[in-house]
Amino acid sequence: MLDFVKSVQDLVNILPFIRKYSGKVMVIKYGGAAMISEDLKRKVLDDVLFLYSIGIKLVLIHGGGPVIDQWLNKCGIKPQFRDGIRVTDAETMEIVEMVLAGKVNKNLVALLNKSHSYSIGLSGKDGNLINASSLSDVENDLVGKVNSVKIDVLNLLLNSSYIPVVASVAADVNGQSYNINADTVAGAIAKSLNAEKLILLTDTPGIMYNVSDKNTLIKSLTIDQANCLIKKRVISGGMIPKVDCCIDALQLGVKSAHIIDGRIEHSLLLEILTLDRIGSMLML
Repeated sequence: MLDFVKSVQDLVNILPFIRKYSGKVMVIKYGGAAMISEDLKRKVLDDVLFLYSIGIKLVLIHGGGPVIDQWLNKCGIKPQFRDGIRVTDAETMEIVEMVLAGKVNKNLVALLNKSHSYSIGLSGKDGNLINASSLSDVENDLVGKVNSVKIDVLNLLLNSSYIPVVASVAADVNGQSYNINADTVAGAIAKSLNAEKLILLTDTPGIMYNVSDKNTLIKSLTIDQANCLIKKRVISGGMIPKVDCCIDALQLGVKSAHIIDGRIEHSLLLEILTLDRIGSMLML
């Protein structure tokens, strides 16, 4: 009986969130360690389907760095990074695209569609969804940036009750493929859709005063506070581009941006459907 009462109370507690977010658009970036474990992957996707079932319109953007590394190693290519960004020459780009737009994307779509046709897999190339160009002037550097997003494709799918699942590769007007950071793609799509939330699933609890102490997690902060922490180097390293991505999205219409630990079971539900939340939320 006590378990039943608790279950009913849990349902009552999330009703205000369902009323608030039903019909709203949320963009979720998924990747990193949460993608390696098959058990955790299923639980993340179960959370996605639960959010979908309560009427939230979802766009799932994914990377797949660990899987790319596995296939590069199989092909005798050593993964290389510069300033936290994958060095992507033509040979690496070919494998990146095959892994992300092929293996990873279709695996996620298949898992989401096990009981019903909920999702459709895309890359930035499909329907010219994302127009890209080189992030640098270095020859044969195929790391890209987002120039524009064609939201007609996404709105068509969202309004037809599908979950677009987007691999973070795209092309320029000449058809040249580019490898784009999945956080960047998620932020660009969230801005274009005026999303209610941008949520980055990461391998860290969120923004912390001390990266070695999860008890120093900062639950809520404004753009000004985030910029101040960057100047003080409290926010540093790989967290800077994530925070910059969130700030950019907020300045162009996204209501809130969240950085949460994708390794925690049901982290999406805990962040979206509870008052306490588990990660860091940035707002204007």
